[in-house]
Amino acid sequence: MSLRQTLDFLLYDWLHADRLNERTRFAEHSRETFDAVFDTCERIARERYAPFNRLVDTEEPRFDGERVILPRATHEAHEAYVASGLLGAAQDYEEGGMQLPFTVEAAAGTFFATASVSIGSGMLTKGNANLLMVHGTEAQKAAFARHEFSGRFSGTMALSEPQAGSSLSDVATRATPDGADFESDALGPRYRLRGNKMWISAGEHELSENIIHLVLAKIPGPDGKLVPGTRGISLFIVPKKLVDAEGQLTGERNDVALAGLNHKLGWRGTTNTLLNFGEGKYPVRAQQGGGLDGRGAGAIGYLVGRPGEGLRCMFHMMNEARIGIGMAAASLGLAGYYASLDYAKNRPQGRPVGPAGKDAARPQVRIIEHADIKRMLLAQKAYCEGALALLLYCAQLVDEQHTGTPEAADEARLLLEVLTPIAKSWPSEVCLESNSLAIQIHGGYGYTRDFPVEQYWRDQRLNMIHEGTHGIQAADLLGRKVLMEDGRGLALLMQRIDATIARAAQREDLAEHAQALAAALQQVVAATRSAWASGDAREALANAVPYMQAFGHVVIAWTWLDVALAVPQGAKEPAQVGRLACARYFQRYELPKIGAWLGVVASRDPTCAEVPEESF
Repeated sequence: MSLRQTLDFLLYDWLHADRLNERTRFAEHSRETFDAVFDTCERIARERYAPFNRLVDTEEPRFDGERVILPRATHEAHEAYVASGLLGAAQDYEEGGMQLPFTVEAAAGTFFATASVSIGSGMLTKGNANLLMVHGTEAQKAAFARHEFSGRFSGTMALSEPQAGSSLSDVATRATPDGADFESDALGPRYRLRGNKMWISAGEHELSENIIHLVLAKIPGPDGKLVPGTRGISLFIVPKKLVDAEGQLTGERNDVALAGLNHKLGWRGTTNTLLNFGEGKYPVRAQQGGGLDGRGAGAIGYLVGRPGEGLRCMFHMMNEARIGIGMAAASLGLAGYYASLDYAKNRPQGRPVGPAGKDAARPQVRIIEHADIKRMLLAQKAYCEGALALLLYCAQLVDEQHTGTPEAADEARLLLEVLTPIAKSWPSEVCLESNSLAIQIHGGYGYTRDFPVEQYWRDQRLNMIHEGTHGIQAADLLGRKVLMEDGRGLALLMQRIDATIARAAQREDLAEHAQALAAALQQVVAATRSAWASGDAREALANAVPYMQAFGHVVIAWTWLDVALAVPQGAKEPAQVGRLACARYFQRYELPKIGAWLGVVASRDPTCAEVPEESF
């Protein structure tokens, strides 16, 4: 079964996404227009992405001292994507967009990620521009965001620093006002930034006219010192090339310099950079009292929002990117699954075992006829299609948040808060195991570059790290999301799961699964209470990762049970039988694992937290 067939079922038979056109914002759309978008994406991915996935892996970006050089195939793929209008597809008609539902936009992205995740399809550019459309001024939207949606500019997020990594409270990049009248610039209060940023994806290239960096930095206080912690962080637009109020290039380069390229295990087609801001390589004219007084040190940056609110603004892009990374993880898992399925159907090896053992005189069978190969294929299918279903559900929550009734929008917001850590991390971890199984099915061939599955595994391994590591997401889930608003978001999710359980209990073929999920849900609720029983955050969070693993498994078990309800009882069509088999596999093989994970959570087991450093 193809990706398109899976998307069609999940979108239309399960989520009923075609009903979104009943809402005013999407009234001019229909299933036909959604399908036309998918046709375009499928074609571009097939023609411009998939044939070059190996090429961009072997011909890594390189820096010649002046510019970053990428394969011509990357430029052509980017040009085709931009020409399709997909960068601004969800924007208003007045903005040149298509007013597509985010659900459809997210689904469309899977074609590109499955074909070649490291060529990329504008995730950061869209996230950058979307942030500015919410938190930027009208002038900033005109000069930067709208040119990103058109594909003329591209965007990044510059958070991490070499000495700080994911610890954003330790950001040391400084931003100081640029002259006495620094607030007079049409593009917003103008600052000078000095510092270094690490792990910046797409931080330097020539795919677009300009690169718009969104940079976290701290504004020194009256005493010249940086405010400690995250309270002092502000957000700045720092373009690679300076622009005027309409977004036209002034011809002057900003003081943003490439310090080096990071050479990665996977995602090799995307440049990953260390950038220096304000090192003096490209000194920019200084502003003083509204006039020009020579060349000054520091990269020009324009404040977004209010001082000290940078992290709040940046979370708009970070949360969007986390859903995007989860979708990339599911897509890479599916790419490995499709490759190993094809291999298993065509590779003859071994003979069936009969009552008297194996008969060497009989012809070989294809490996898909062996039970253990079916186990590995079914695991991959359950992991990856389950992850895809959850992410499409989250995408629909985004549409609900923006176009639903006030009550529905608030519920969607709460559900997204709770589900986002899982939607990012669960696919990243479990679909990596799926890619490992794809290698295993190929046997020794899978470990070579003769087949694509080793590259899928390498590309996948990054997803557990970027946009917040597994441990960070786990601490966010148990430390914040299940507690926020007195646990209202968690309670709402439990209600949604309970509703699915009640419906499934009425079906003879699903009643067993409903009962298992109900018991698992109670385990999660009890473990959550036990984790926080002492009120000591150190005790509660010591086992946050096992908690999220269990919570994620329960959420995917719920997702599969809900998907199974969209399959008619007694269905014989192969694809439908496969979906029911996935629901059954997850309930019987995966859900029982949560007991061990939740055991250490509920007991607040101190083994990991208290082992002395010297013991290692």
